Amino acid sequence: MTEGLEEIGLRELLVRYREDPVYFVRKEFKAEPDGWQVEALKEFPKHPKIAMKASKGPGKTCVLAWCAWNYLCTRKGSQIAACSVTGDNLKDGLWKEMAYWQSKSYLLSQSFTWTNTRITNNAHPAYWFMSARKWPKSGSSEQHGETWAGLHAKYMMAMMDEAGGIPDSVAIAAEAVLTGNEQDGGDCKVMIAGNTVRRDGPLWRANLNKTKSWKVITVNGDPDSLVRSPRVSMKWARDMIAEFGRENAWVKVNVFGEFPEVGIDQLFDESEIDEAMERQVRRDNFEFAQKRLGIDVARFGDDSSIVLPRQGLQAYEPRVRRNLRTEELVHWIMNEKAVFGSDMELIDDTGGWAAGSIDGLRLLGVKVIPVNFGSRPFDRRYLNRRAEMAWLCKQWVLGGGILPNDVELKKELLAQTYTYNTGKLQLEDKDLVKQKLGGRSPDKADALFLTFAMPDDYRPFTMEDMVQKQIRENLATQGERDYDPFDVRRKGYDPFSESRW
Repeated sequence: MTEGLEEIGLRELLVRYREDPVYFVRKEFKAEPDGWQVEALKEFPKHPKIAMKASKGPGKTCVLAWCAWNYLCTRKGSQIAACSVTGDNLKDGLWKEMAYWQSKSYLLSQSFTWTNTRITNNAHPAYWFMSARKWPKSGSSEQHGETWAGLHAKYMMAMMDEAGGIPDSVAIAAEAVLTGNEQDGGDCKVMIAGNTVRRDGPLWRANLNKTKSWKVITVNGDPDSLVRSPRVSMKWARDMIAEFGRENAWVKVNVFGEFPEVGIDQLFDESEIDEAMERQVRRDNFEFAQKRLGIDVARFGDDSSIVLPRQGLQAYEPRVRRNLRTEELVHWIMNEKAVFGSDMELIDDTGGWAAGSIDGLRLLGVKVIPVNFGSRPFDRRYLNRRAEMAWLCKQWVLGGGILPNDVELKKELLAQTYTYNTGKLQLEDKDLVKQKLGGRSPDKADALFLTFAMPDDYRPFTMEDMVQKQIRENLATQGERDYDPFDVRRKGYDPFSESRW
């Protein structure tokens, strides 16, 4: 890998690493793989296409990182392109794992350089590398194929994490890296891993064709299985089975690593969230909509109390407080109501945690509306109020809603998935969503959902509204009167500037 690494002893070691990735992991990383990880590592040198369909949290991304480092280390001039269901998922998952395991190996630390988007060999960075890729969410099949552009080598590998949510067209284009290398002895591979959330896409297709072209490895957390992953908590798995049943869609996906009878879909697409956070709308498109507060009261010490204001198409930055006593919480909410001038306050009363706050607000004359997320919905197409409010929020985003640019809120919205239970739309259980967020409750998303607990309405047009509207119109007219197209000092004047609205 460098001039100093051309010694005979190292060459022999790298040959063994290539033939025995289990030995590579034990030697370089000083790690002991789980039983199913040993199986996956042993299959890696034998098959050009490997798929790992997995339950929740067995260590599949770790195996992808081990195999990627093995490939880079043992094949001179190798090129790897990696993608995931989203760019953030790749950054927080596989790319972070690559950095972690490199730090465990002197050989890899001396031979390669890790950056946020690329890993390169120090001696040959131009053609010996691993790159982080994104596929275009709204692109055509041809554009999806461009995800893998730029790979030209004897040794190439396409790697996909969380492949259950990646389109087939991206994966089919990735398989093209396998062609055209037989004559020159190439050893090209496609390796995918993910949860079994969808009954379509590359992971589903690999599972259907496992007896033909794919080597499929199933990783499960079934507490009654002899080949289960020890990383999946047995107590958690038994609790999930006891609460929801073995045939429940999320239990099949998260515990057993099997495809459910009905697919599971992501509620929000990342591109939808990004567009909603960047969107600009003139104030007069929502200024007479009803102002409302979504209030999520902390249940435990690690959770946050959230107040999220929304007026029509405009949702504002969520307000966050921690460790407030009930009386402090009530006064804080009253202050937020006064500052925002809200017409309606909706508070999460699931489990009765907000009872003290509700009583305190009502004593102060606030007609706060308690909402139980598990209660019966207004529309029978939904399983409960939580599913109904979340879906209405989804439609609001698609209809032009503006979201605050909040990273935590984005992650919480992207963590929400849904399926159909007896024909009714159902959201993934909140405890499972919390696991995706590292144990953090999706409080900001819940507060946003609460603002859709009641149908939107419009406020009466008041004298204050009339005064503010006249002030804006006067300022705009004044700007137009003062404008001189021949005045070089006014080159920055823009009659269509958002500031005029």
